[in-house]
Amino acid sequence: MVRDWRRDFEGKPYTQVFYILMRCAGCGRGGLATVHDDSVCHQAYEELFYPASLDVATLPTNLPNGVESEYREAELCASVGGWRAASALLRSVLEKTLKANGYGYLAGSLKQRIDDAAKDGVIPPARRQRAHEDIRVLGNDILHDDWRAVNEDEYSAAHHYTQRILEDFDDHRAEVEAVLRAAKRIPHQP
Repeated sequence: MVRDWRRDFEGKPYTQVFYILMRCAGCGRGGLATVHDDSVCHQAYEELFYPASLDVATLPTNLPNGVESEYREAELCASVGGWRAASALLRSVLEKTLKANGYGYLAGSLKQRIDDAAKDGVIPPARRQRAHEDIRVLGNDILHDDWRAVNEDEYSAAHHYTQRILEDFDDHRAEVEAVLRAAKRIPHQP
């Protein structure tokens, strides 16, 4: 009896699987790669590299306490495909940033805080819309609704717009603080 010992990975035949400790070319961290090899044509196909490379955004330097750490933890979750956890953390980053900048009153929802920041001119109207759709609503779906999968594109949009909102609050910080004082969000300095 002749037995076909070849297997198939994404339409490509392979005869053996290697698990190799490697270094990520993107972030430099070590990881474990799963590689399918056909041992005939000397072709190998990478199935998985764990953990995935860590995409790290450039963030402003003067973020409120814990915000950068939480943002980095979201990136770490995303590096291993934890899109849901990462997206929920980004919602939390948005909420903590607003609170630290005077939008933390108890009576207002996160929706109201985003709208108030846009009304005050701290974040532009287009970013207000992205904050609602790509960060707040996604985070609320994860935290409050029935379970659903979150894909990489949804996370990527939340990641990008959270970074941009952090920049909105930090770029030209003196001007932002003047706006926040005029809107009575933060106290006047003597």
